[in-house]
Amino acid sequence: MLHLLKRHPIPISAFFRHSLVLTYAFSPEVLEPLLPAALVLDTWRGFAFLAIALVQTENLRPSFLPAAVGRNFFLSGYRIFTRLASGAQSKRGLMILRSDTDRAWMVRCGNRLTHYNYHLCEANLEERRDELHWTIHTSHAEADLELRVCLESKQASLPANSPFRTYSEARRFAGPLPYTFDYEEETNSIIGICASRQDWNPEPVSVDVRRNTFLEQQPFREAQPILANVFHVQNVPYQWQRGRRLS
Repeated sequence: MLHLLKRHPIPISAFFRHSLVLTYAFSPEVLEPLLPAALVLDTWRGFAFLAIALVQTENLRPSFLPAAVGRNFFLSGYRIFTRLASGAQSKRGLMILRSDTDRAWMVRCGNRLTHYNYHLCEANLEERRDELHWTIHTSHAEADLELRVCLESKQASLPANSPFRTYSEARRFAGPLPYTFDYEEETNSIIGICASRQDWNPEPVSVDVRRNTFLEQQPFREAQPILANVFHVQNVPYQWQRGRRLS
């Protein structure tokens, strides 16, 4: 019954000081083989989407404990936009391929309590009044990132070749979504973790991506990913409920 421990069994609260999401568009044929059978791609105008989220997280702790006992860490996550057809309506959510964090305790706890596939990384964030500079190094350069974000670009245009025509369309694929989906191999089930947040008003920003080795690997390397949108939000309380079996 150890697999039950990986269903995100404890409600969690945290505070996002910075959250940046870069969403890339792909041909559905690239991402579909990465999904379990119960999930389908969440598509738009013939494209499927993979998001990379970078989050400076503070005061992470079980929701029944005060913020003062929480811990701070960096998290990056690689997720596919998906749907689960269950009951009368389909549920929108994200399926996580990989997560990176700069804290060893988060790797240990995260991999015991979730299927989020945590790895240890080195992460550095340089903050200026109008700019963020993130640098992430992984053990074998399999998910290295370096990027600069201009926070003054509140009227930033959508990236060139984006499949979205308006920011209203783009925000549908900016995350977070109602659910994060886990696949539980032991029971051939989908586990859903529902999230809630306050004052989530992401702003479009411009970004200069200088290194992104995750997309240099198969199956992404030869797929010509298209940067579809980039959104930033800061100073947001966030909560995850206990996971539950959805199918």
